[in-house]
Amino acid sequence: MTDDAPPELTPLDPAYVTTSRIASVLGLLPFVVGAGVLEFAKLLPSGTFLLPVLLAYAFVAYTVPARKYRHWGYDMGKGQLRVVRGYMFYRDTIVPFGRIQHIDVDQGPIDRRYGLAKLTVHTAGNHNSTVVLPGLAHTDALAMREAIRAAIRQDVL
Repeated sequence: MTDDAPPELTPLDPAYVTTSRIASVLGLLPFVVGAGVLEFAKLLPSGTFLLPVLLAYAFVAYTVPARKYRHWGYDMGKGQLRVVRGYMFYRDTIVPFGRIQHIDVDQGPIDRRYGLAKLTVHTAGNHNSTVVLPGLAHTDALAMREAIRAAIRQDVL
């Protein structure tokens, strides 16, 4: 690797795929229930509502989280955090530690069950002032938060 080449990105924790699938299944469940109700009402021929919704449900709940996982990465370099995400709509964000206002480490119930956390970095300014990095091992998220805090404190002194 030359000095000009970008650093290798660190992938998210593989458990992120599982937690994303669970969240997708739970989030899309009302659509399946609604399709079931419409199917039960027999407004159209059998399978008109439920079959397409179940196919879309299976695709979104199974395929999309794995694709999302493959297209996220991060690098915590000296003095900055780089977060890269997206496939069709690619976003490469670099957050200099000097612009960070505060840092959150969040865990929902599903994340907590799988030992994951989300690192949220709030920066000065209002356009793109929040950068979120989901799917980190909880210990890694805490370590990153402390490393960023130490770097900010060192810059202030």
